[in-house]
Amino acid sequence: FASYTTGDDPSARHRKQPWLAMAFRPEELALDAPPVIFEAAGHSSGNTHTTPTKATWRPLYRHECAFGPPVFDSVMDNLIRNPNINSTWLFRADILHDAQDGPANPATPADEADSLAFVADIPSFVGFELQRHVIRKLIPRNTLRDKPLDQTCLIYKSNPGGEAVERTLVIYLPHVSTPSDMPFYHPVVKGIAFVHEWTPAESCGSISLSYLFFDEQDRTVDKLIRTAFQLLMVIHKHGKGRVQGYQKRVHHDVLLPQARVQDTYTKLKQKHARSLIKGWAEQTDPEKHIFEDICIAAFMIELWKDMYGEGPFPGFVDVGCGNGLLVHILNQEGFSGWGFDARSRTGGSGDGFDEQKAHDGVFPKGTFIISNHADELTPWTPILAAVSDCPFISIPCCSHDLSGKLFRASPPKDKTKADSTYSSFVGWVSEIAAECGWEVEQEMLRIPSTRNAAIVGRKRTGDISSVDIPALVHKYGGTAGYFDAVVRLMKQPPSTHEHEANDTGPSVGKKVKGQKAETKNSKSRLITLI
Repeated sequence: FASYTTGDDPSARHRKQPWLAMAFRPEELALDAPPVIFEAAGHSSGNTHTTPTKATWRPLYRHECAFGPPVFDSVMDNLIRNPNINSTWLFRADILHDAQDGPANPATPADEADSLAFVADIPSFVGFELQRHVIRKLIPRNTLRDKPLDQTCLIYKSNPGGEAVERTLVIYLPHVSTPSDMPFYHPVVKGIAFVHEWTPAESCGSISLSYLFFDEQDRTVDKLIRTAFQLLMVIHKHGKGRVQGYQKRVHHDVLLPQARVQDTYTKLKQKHARSLIKGWAEQTDPEKHIFEDICIAAFMIELWKDMYGEGPFPGFVDVGCGNGLLVHILNQEGFSGWGFDARSRTGGSGDGFDEQKAHDGVFPKGTFIISNHADELTPWTPILAAVSDCPFISIPCCSHDLSGKLFRASPPKDKTKADSTYSSFVGWVSEIAAECGWEVEQEMLRIPSTRNAAIVGRKRTGDISSVDIPALVHKYGGTAGYFDAVVRLMKQPPSTHEHEANDTGPSVGKKVKGQKAETKNSKSRLITLI
């Protein structure tokens, strides 16, 4: 919620951003506008009282919509499960209780007992029947700054009776008793109400938002008004998108549960981030690079838990490790491994190619290969992994072919996927991995980068002896010019990558000169793969 608490008033936003005015222009209701919903006397979920109480839900905005109850229900369910859509301050919501599915855990932990007890005391509304009640715990990104918040979410439907208008009501009730108890990321109100009204005969409807204030004087607080505007806009946007046939292309948390990775990330950030930022030796943004590598480290640790359990860890190698930050974090967490890159990260020109420092690309069997934005080594990663019989993860960045040249891969054969340069390259590397005999898995990592696709190979579909590696390399373009490219690369200063947020154009991309992020204790090795 707090991601929408800055900026000017909503009407000014329309003037400054005409496209926004065309997409969403709600009716701002008067201060004395009559309530849209009325809370009934009594607080039993089985009651259908018709006597309003003194609790007044004040409406703020209303907007017409062209989506019916099923779409509204789906949108609200998604927003309940993913509050991070509405606030960048939040990681996720842990569902503690769902009346349709029963308690999230049969044995409720002690710290959740109060939350479940809260379910017994829920409001009734005139003309509505309770259909579902959910209790969620809002998990902030920074638990040292913000506390988690339990919140009850209630879904009501209008009483059946042949009325011309179908109404759906969704209520958010934060579990706080005073305004001072409210965390920053949540509006300082007792409750938030979303009402969807739909006329089937005319195929039209509306959505509106109301607040239950701690103090009636808060009705004019600009921050709360802006937040209400944005909350309603998100519902309208998602509902409109679904009616127009929008289908989500990016799916997170395919290989690992979101909560596990984010909880591990939080622990690693609290343990390592402060000292790493303090010791940052480069002019690049330390938070971006450090938090990204902490995210990847958290994913690796949880992936390895699934793969190796309590058994021995076989070690890892980070090919093209850059400044060695990811290697450092994993080593600090007790995972043995090492990394190398073509050049040191101390700035200046490279020393040139030294054959004595070259690596043959063969690793001990079972070593886990990490290829994180390894550029020229990215398409080679599944091949090297197959030759050494090693599982791997590859997080592609710039598009390079097997000869080390920049190029653009053909668009994905799967037409449901984007045809951007990046998506095409990820698909191309995945094809190589599949032909190397890997069961290809893919995860879209939750990292602060648009290059966040992870290709994982941890299971084989066949023996490596059945794969003709030289023929495969020839099929995918060959290696002509690779050695010369390595020699040129090692004579150049380290570089970093600057990418557009949306890479959809026909160009391959560009490299911008500059130093790649590093720490003072960087231990990158001056060796390369040939």
